[in-house]
Amino acid sequence: EDDIALNDAYRIILSATGEYDVMSAFNGREALDVIAEKGAPDIILLDLRMPVMSGIEFLREFRPSTHAQTTVVVFSNYDAHKDIDEAHTLGIDRYVLKARIAPRDLLHLVSGVLRERSSVKR
Repeated sequence: EDDIALNDAYRIILSATGEYDVMSAFNGREALDVIAEKGAPDIILLDLRMPVMSGIEFLREFRPSTHAQTTVVVFSNYDAHKDIDEAHTLGIDRYVLKARIAPRDLLHLVSGVLRERSSVKR
């Protein structure tokens, strides 16, 4: 998320539960650097429109099969069908229009997606 206030809000909401170790980045390049340093997370909430490296560019570099265990949710207000289709082709697990999720509902989204993912792995 490249919006500093939203990035902070999402990080605070998810961290407050004590259930999640939250890493954040303001663009795709920073995200790749954080992942290289700390390892791939269980879930990535990815905006498509970011400076330096877009979400699509991030997916092209990140998504190879070495990271198949990571759930990727595109969480964006950008709804160009071409990019959404490409994101699905690159292996995202879900697309969520950011405007439809209040920050307080983010917790439900993340826990639900992770629950779905763990039940599929069993």
